[in-house]
This record gives sequence, C-alpha cells and structure tokens, in this order.
Amino acid sequence: MRRRKAPVREVMPDPVYSSKIITKFINSLMYDGKKSVATEIMYGALKAIESKNKEVKGIDVFNDAIDNVKPVMEVKSRRVGGATYQVPVEVRPARQQALAIRWIISFARKRSEHTMIEKLAGELLDAANSRGSAFKKKEDTYKMAEANKAFAHYRW
Repeated sequence: MRRRKAPVREVMPDPVYSSKIITKFINSLMYDGKKSVATEIMYGALKAIESKNKEVKGIDVFNDAIDNVKPVMEVKSRRVGGATYQVPVEVRPARQQALAIRWIISFARKRSEHTMIEKLAGELLDAANSRGSAFKKKEDTYKMAEANKAFAHYRW
C-alpha cells in the first residue's frame, strides 16, 4: 500500500504576465537552480516572437502552443497474465500541461538555432502553428492510443 498523496504545490504567477503556466515553464526550463537565466530565456523568446511577427503578442503564441501540444490520450503499460498491453487512457489536465511543457522544452533544446532564446521562440511558433516536433509528438501519442483501442477494456 502506498503512503499519502504528495501535496500539490501552488506556484506563484510570474511578475510580467501574471501567469502560473509561464512560471511552471520557467521552472522546467531551469538548470541547476539558475532561475534568472531561465527567466531571461523565456522572456527573450516571447520578445523574439513579437519582433518576428508584429501583430501577435508573445503570450498569445505561448498559450496557443501549449494548447496545441496538450495530449488527449496516451498509452500506459498494463501487465495481464504475463503479457504486457499498451492500454489507452485519457490524460488528466495537470498531466496534459506538464507533458506539453516538457515536450516543447526538450524539442526546443534539440533544434539547430544558435541560442536557446531562438530555439525556444522557433519551437513555440511551430507549436502554435500546429507543426514542429512537439506537435508531432502529440500526434504520435494519439495515434498510438488509437491503434491500441482494442485493449481499452484492460483500463483500470
């Protein structure tokens, strides 16, 4: 039997846009506790988006990107009598957000631009326009869940 559930910590909204999602994004972007560097990268990327495309706000692009990358379904491994099945399950909203943030950051880091600000700006723009690696990951996750619909009755 497991012990009690871990308490969900509330994060403070960020000072510029007063958005909790941006704070979570900055915290995920951060390496070795260097929050000021992560904050600089995040706000720099939002400014870069605004400078590339004058008529859109960086925060709107960011929110669109997160919404476009949020997965609806995913597969979880379930052992039944020696066989492991990939069982499709719906994703909880908190996990949807966490996965979207994680995917955008990881695929931004793999991009070929020079600075992390450029990489993140590029990935956010791609995700907002329903293309790019993070969006493809969401599509692949959904396809995997669709393909394994036959094992849905093993859901727990």
